[in-house]
Amino acid sequence: MLKARNLHESLGDVPKDLIEIEFPKGPSEREIKGKQRIHQSFFRQAVLSSYEYTCCVTGISIPECLTASHIVPWSVSEKYRTDPTNGLCLSATFDRLFDNGLITISNNLNVIVSGKLMRTTGPSFDLVCSYHKKPIIPPKRFLPSVERLKWHYENIFLH
Repeated sequence: MLKARNLHESLGDVPKDLIEIEFPKGPSEREIKGKQRIHQSFFRQAVLSSYEYTCCVTGISIPECLTASHIVPWSVSEKYRTDPTNGLCLSATFDRLFDNGLITISNNLNVIVSGKLMRTTGPSFDLVCSYHKKPIIPPKRFLPSVERLKWHYENIFLH
C-alpha cells in the first residue's frame, strides 16, 4: 500500500487532504475486448464541416478542441448515430456541459443554461451562463433536428 505520506519526502509539500489517501497498487492497464465505433469519422466530418469547424455556442475554431456532439446519445439510438442532423459542433467544455444536461439547445436554436449553473457566480457564470438565451451559430447545412433537440431537453437537460 502506497500512501501519500511516503511520497511527501520526495515530492515536497503535499496538501493535507491527500496525506491519508491510499493510492491503488498493481498494474495500471489491462487488455479488454470491446466494440469500436465505425462510421464515427463520417459523422465527425459531416458535423464539423457543416459548422465550418466552429463551436456553435462559443465560436471557437480550433479543430483539436471541437467535438461532433450527438444530440440523442450514441448509446440511446442506433438510428441516429451517423445522422448529421443529430449533431452539434461544440468545444470540448460545451460538449461535456451538453452531455451532462447542464446546457441544451432550444427548438429555435438558442442556448439554454440549466438553473443549476444559473445560480452560480464567478468564472462558471461568466464563461457559461453568458451564453444563456443566445442563438447558436447555425450550420451551413444539416440543421439540428427539432425533434431530437426536444428529446434532449426532455430527457437529458437538468431544468
